[in-house]
Amino acid sequence: MIAAVALLAFTVFCIVDAIQTEEDQVRGLPKPLWVVLVLIFPVAGGLAWLIAGRPTSILETLRGGRRQGPPRGPLGPDDDPDFLKGL
Repeated sequence: MIAAVALLAFTVFCIVDAIQTEEDQVRGLPKPLWVVLVLIFPVAGGLAWLIAGRPTSILETLRGGRRQGPPRGPLGPDDDPDFLKGL
């Protein structure tokens, strides 16, 4: 019973996550195909979505990797080279 509830929660999480992810950030397959894959194969499809479909894979998150995107600017004045040049 607990396993069935856990499987349902995992499947719902993966489907909602796939639906809410922006189309241009989905990796591997088109977003509707990911949703169908998770619905047909809840465990394998959900794991595949988390590893290969999300913008940032669960494995990258666990290893401490960051989401791809534009480089971040300085966080404070002491991190800003232009500010430090003016001192």
